[in-house]
Amino acid sequence: MDIGTQMSAGLRLRRVVVTGFRNYAELVWCPEARVQVLWGANGSGKTNLLEAISLLAPGRGLRGARLAELVRRGGDGWAVAARLATPAGEVELGTGTPPGGPAERRVFRLEGTTPRSQAEVAAVMAAVWLTPQMDRLFQEGASGRRRFLDRLVFALEPGHAREVAAHDAAMGQRNRLLAEGRADPVWLAGLEESMARHAVAAAAARLMLVERLNAVLAAGGAGGFPPARLELSDPIAARLRGGPALAAEDWLREALAAGRGADARTGSAALGAHRADLRLADAATGLEAVLASTGQQKALLIGVVLGHAALLAEARGFAPLLLLDEPAVHLDPALRQALFAALASLPAQVLLTGTDRETFLPLRGVAEAWRVDAGTLAADGGFPASSAG
Repeated sequence: MDIGTQMSAGLRLRRVVVTGFRNYAELVWCPEARVQVLWGANGSGKTNLLEAISLLAPGRGLRGARLAELVRRGGDGWAVAARLATPAGEVELGTGTPPGGPAERRVFRLEGTTPRSQAEVAAVMAAVWLTPQMDRLFQEGASGRRRFLDRLVFALEPGHAREVAAHDAAMGQRNRLLAEGRADPVWLAGLEESMARHAVAAAAARLMLVERLNAVLAAGGAGGFPPARLELSDPIAARLRGGPALAAEDWLREALAAGRGADARTGSAALGAHRADLRLADAATGLEAVLASTGQQKALLIGVVLGHAALLAEARGFAPLLLLDEPAVHLDPALRQALFAALASLPAQVLLTGTDRETFLPLRGVAEAWRVDAGTLAADGGFPASSAG
C-alpha cells in the first residue's frame, strides 16, 4: 500500500512568526509549498526554526530543551505564532514566554484566548520529527529509546505524559524515603500504589502504540523504506499481554513492597515505568537495529517516523507536520531517492534541512527552498514555489 493513501489531508503552515528565539530576532515566514527545504551552514539556524515550530505542539519540542535556553541572547522572552490550515479551517496558534516572564514558564494562545488544556492545542496541531541525535538511539542507554517511544505515544495520547510524570514523582519520593531509612510502611505503601497504577497505565499506552504502529508498518506505512518491527521490552507490558490491568497493578505493587531492601541499596526501583526499553528490527530480515549499520538504522527510523505520521493521520483525521532535521545523512543514493519519493507522495507538509543544497536538487519542481544564514531566510530561486504544489 502506498503511504500517501494512508494519510488524509495534512496540516499546512500558512504563516510563521518567530520572535526572540535562539538566533532569530524576528522572522516572518510564509511557506507556500507542501515540501520545504532549509539549507545552509551549520549554526545558521535551520534546526532552531524546526524547534520553534515543534513547540507549537504540546511537549518540550524536538530538542527537549529547558525553556530558559530558548531566549535569544540579551532578550527577556520568546514567542512563536502561526496561522495553520487545518481540515476544519484556519487556526491562529501561538506559544512562548508569558508577558512579563518568567523565562521558565510557557503559555499557549489559541484563536486569541488561553486554551483550557493542552489537549485543545493537540486537537489542532501535531508534529512528528527526526533529528541527528536519534542516529545514536541504539548505541546509547534505554532512557533515550524510552523518551523516543514516549514522544510517539504522547502525540497519540496526550494524557500519557501525565501518567509518566506521576509515576516518576511517586518513585522519587519512595527513593528518598528508602535512602533516608524512613521505612514508614503506610507511606511507602501509598507511594507504591501510585507507582503501580501509573506504571501500568503508561505500559498500556506504550503497548497500544507499538501494536498499532507495527500494523501500519506491516501495511506499507514506511513507504519505500525497510519495514521495521517494534518490540516493547518491559515486564509490566508482558503482564498486560497475558492478563487484566488490575492483576498487573497487584503484581507490581507486591513486587515493589518485597523489593524495598534491594531498592534502598541501589537507590532506585528495580521495577516501574522507568525500566521499559524499545527494540527495533528489520521486519523482513530480523536484523536488530543495535546490530545494523548506521545507514540501516537511519532507514529504519525514517520508516518508523513515516509510519507514525500515517498512524496519527488515521487516528486523528489529519496528517501531522513532518520536521526532518538532516534526514539524508547516512543514507545511500537509493535510500535518498526513496526518501524524496515518499515525501513527494505524502499529503503531509514536510520541512527538511541540510547543509548541502545539491542534496535536495531531486526535489526541484516539488519543493520550495530557502537559504538559512544567521537567523534569516532567503528564497532559493532554483526551487520555484509555483511548481511546488
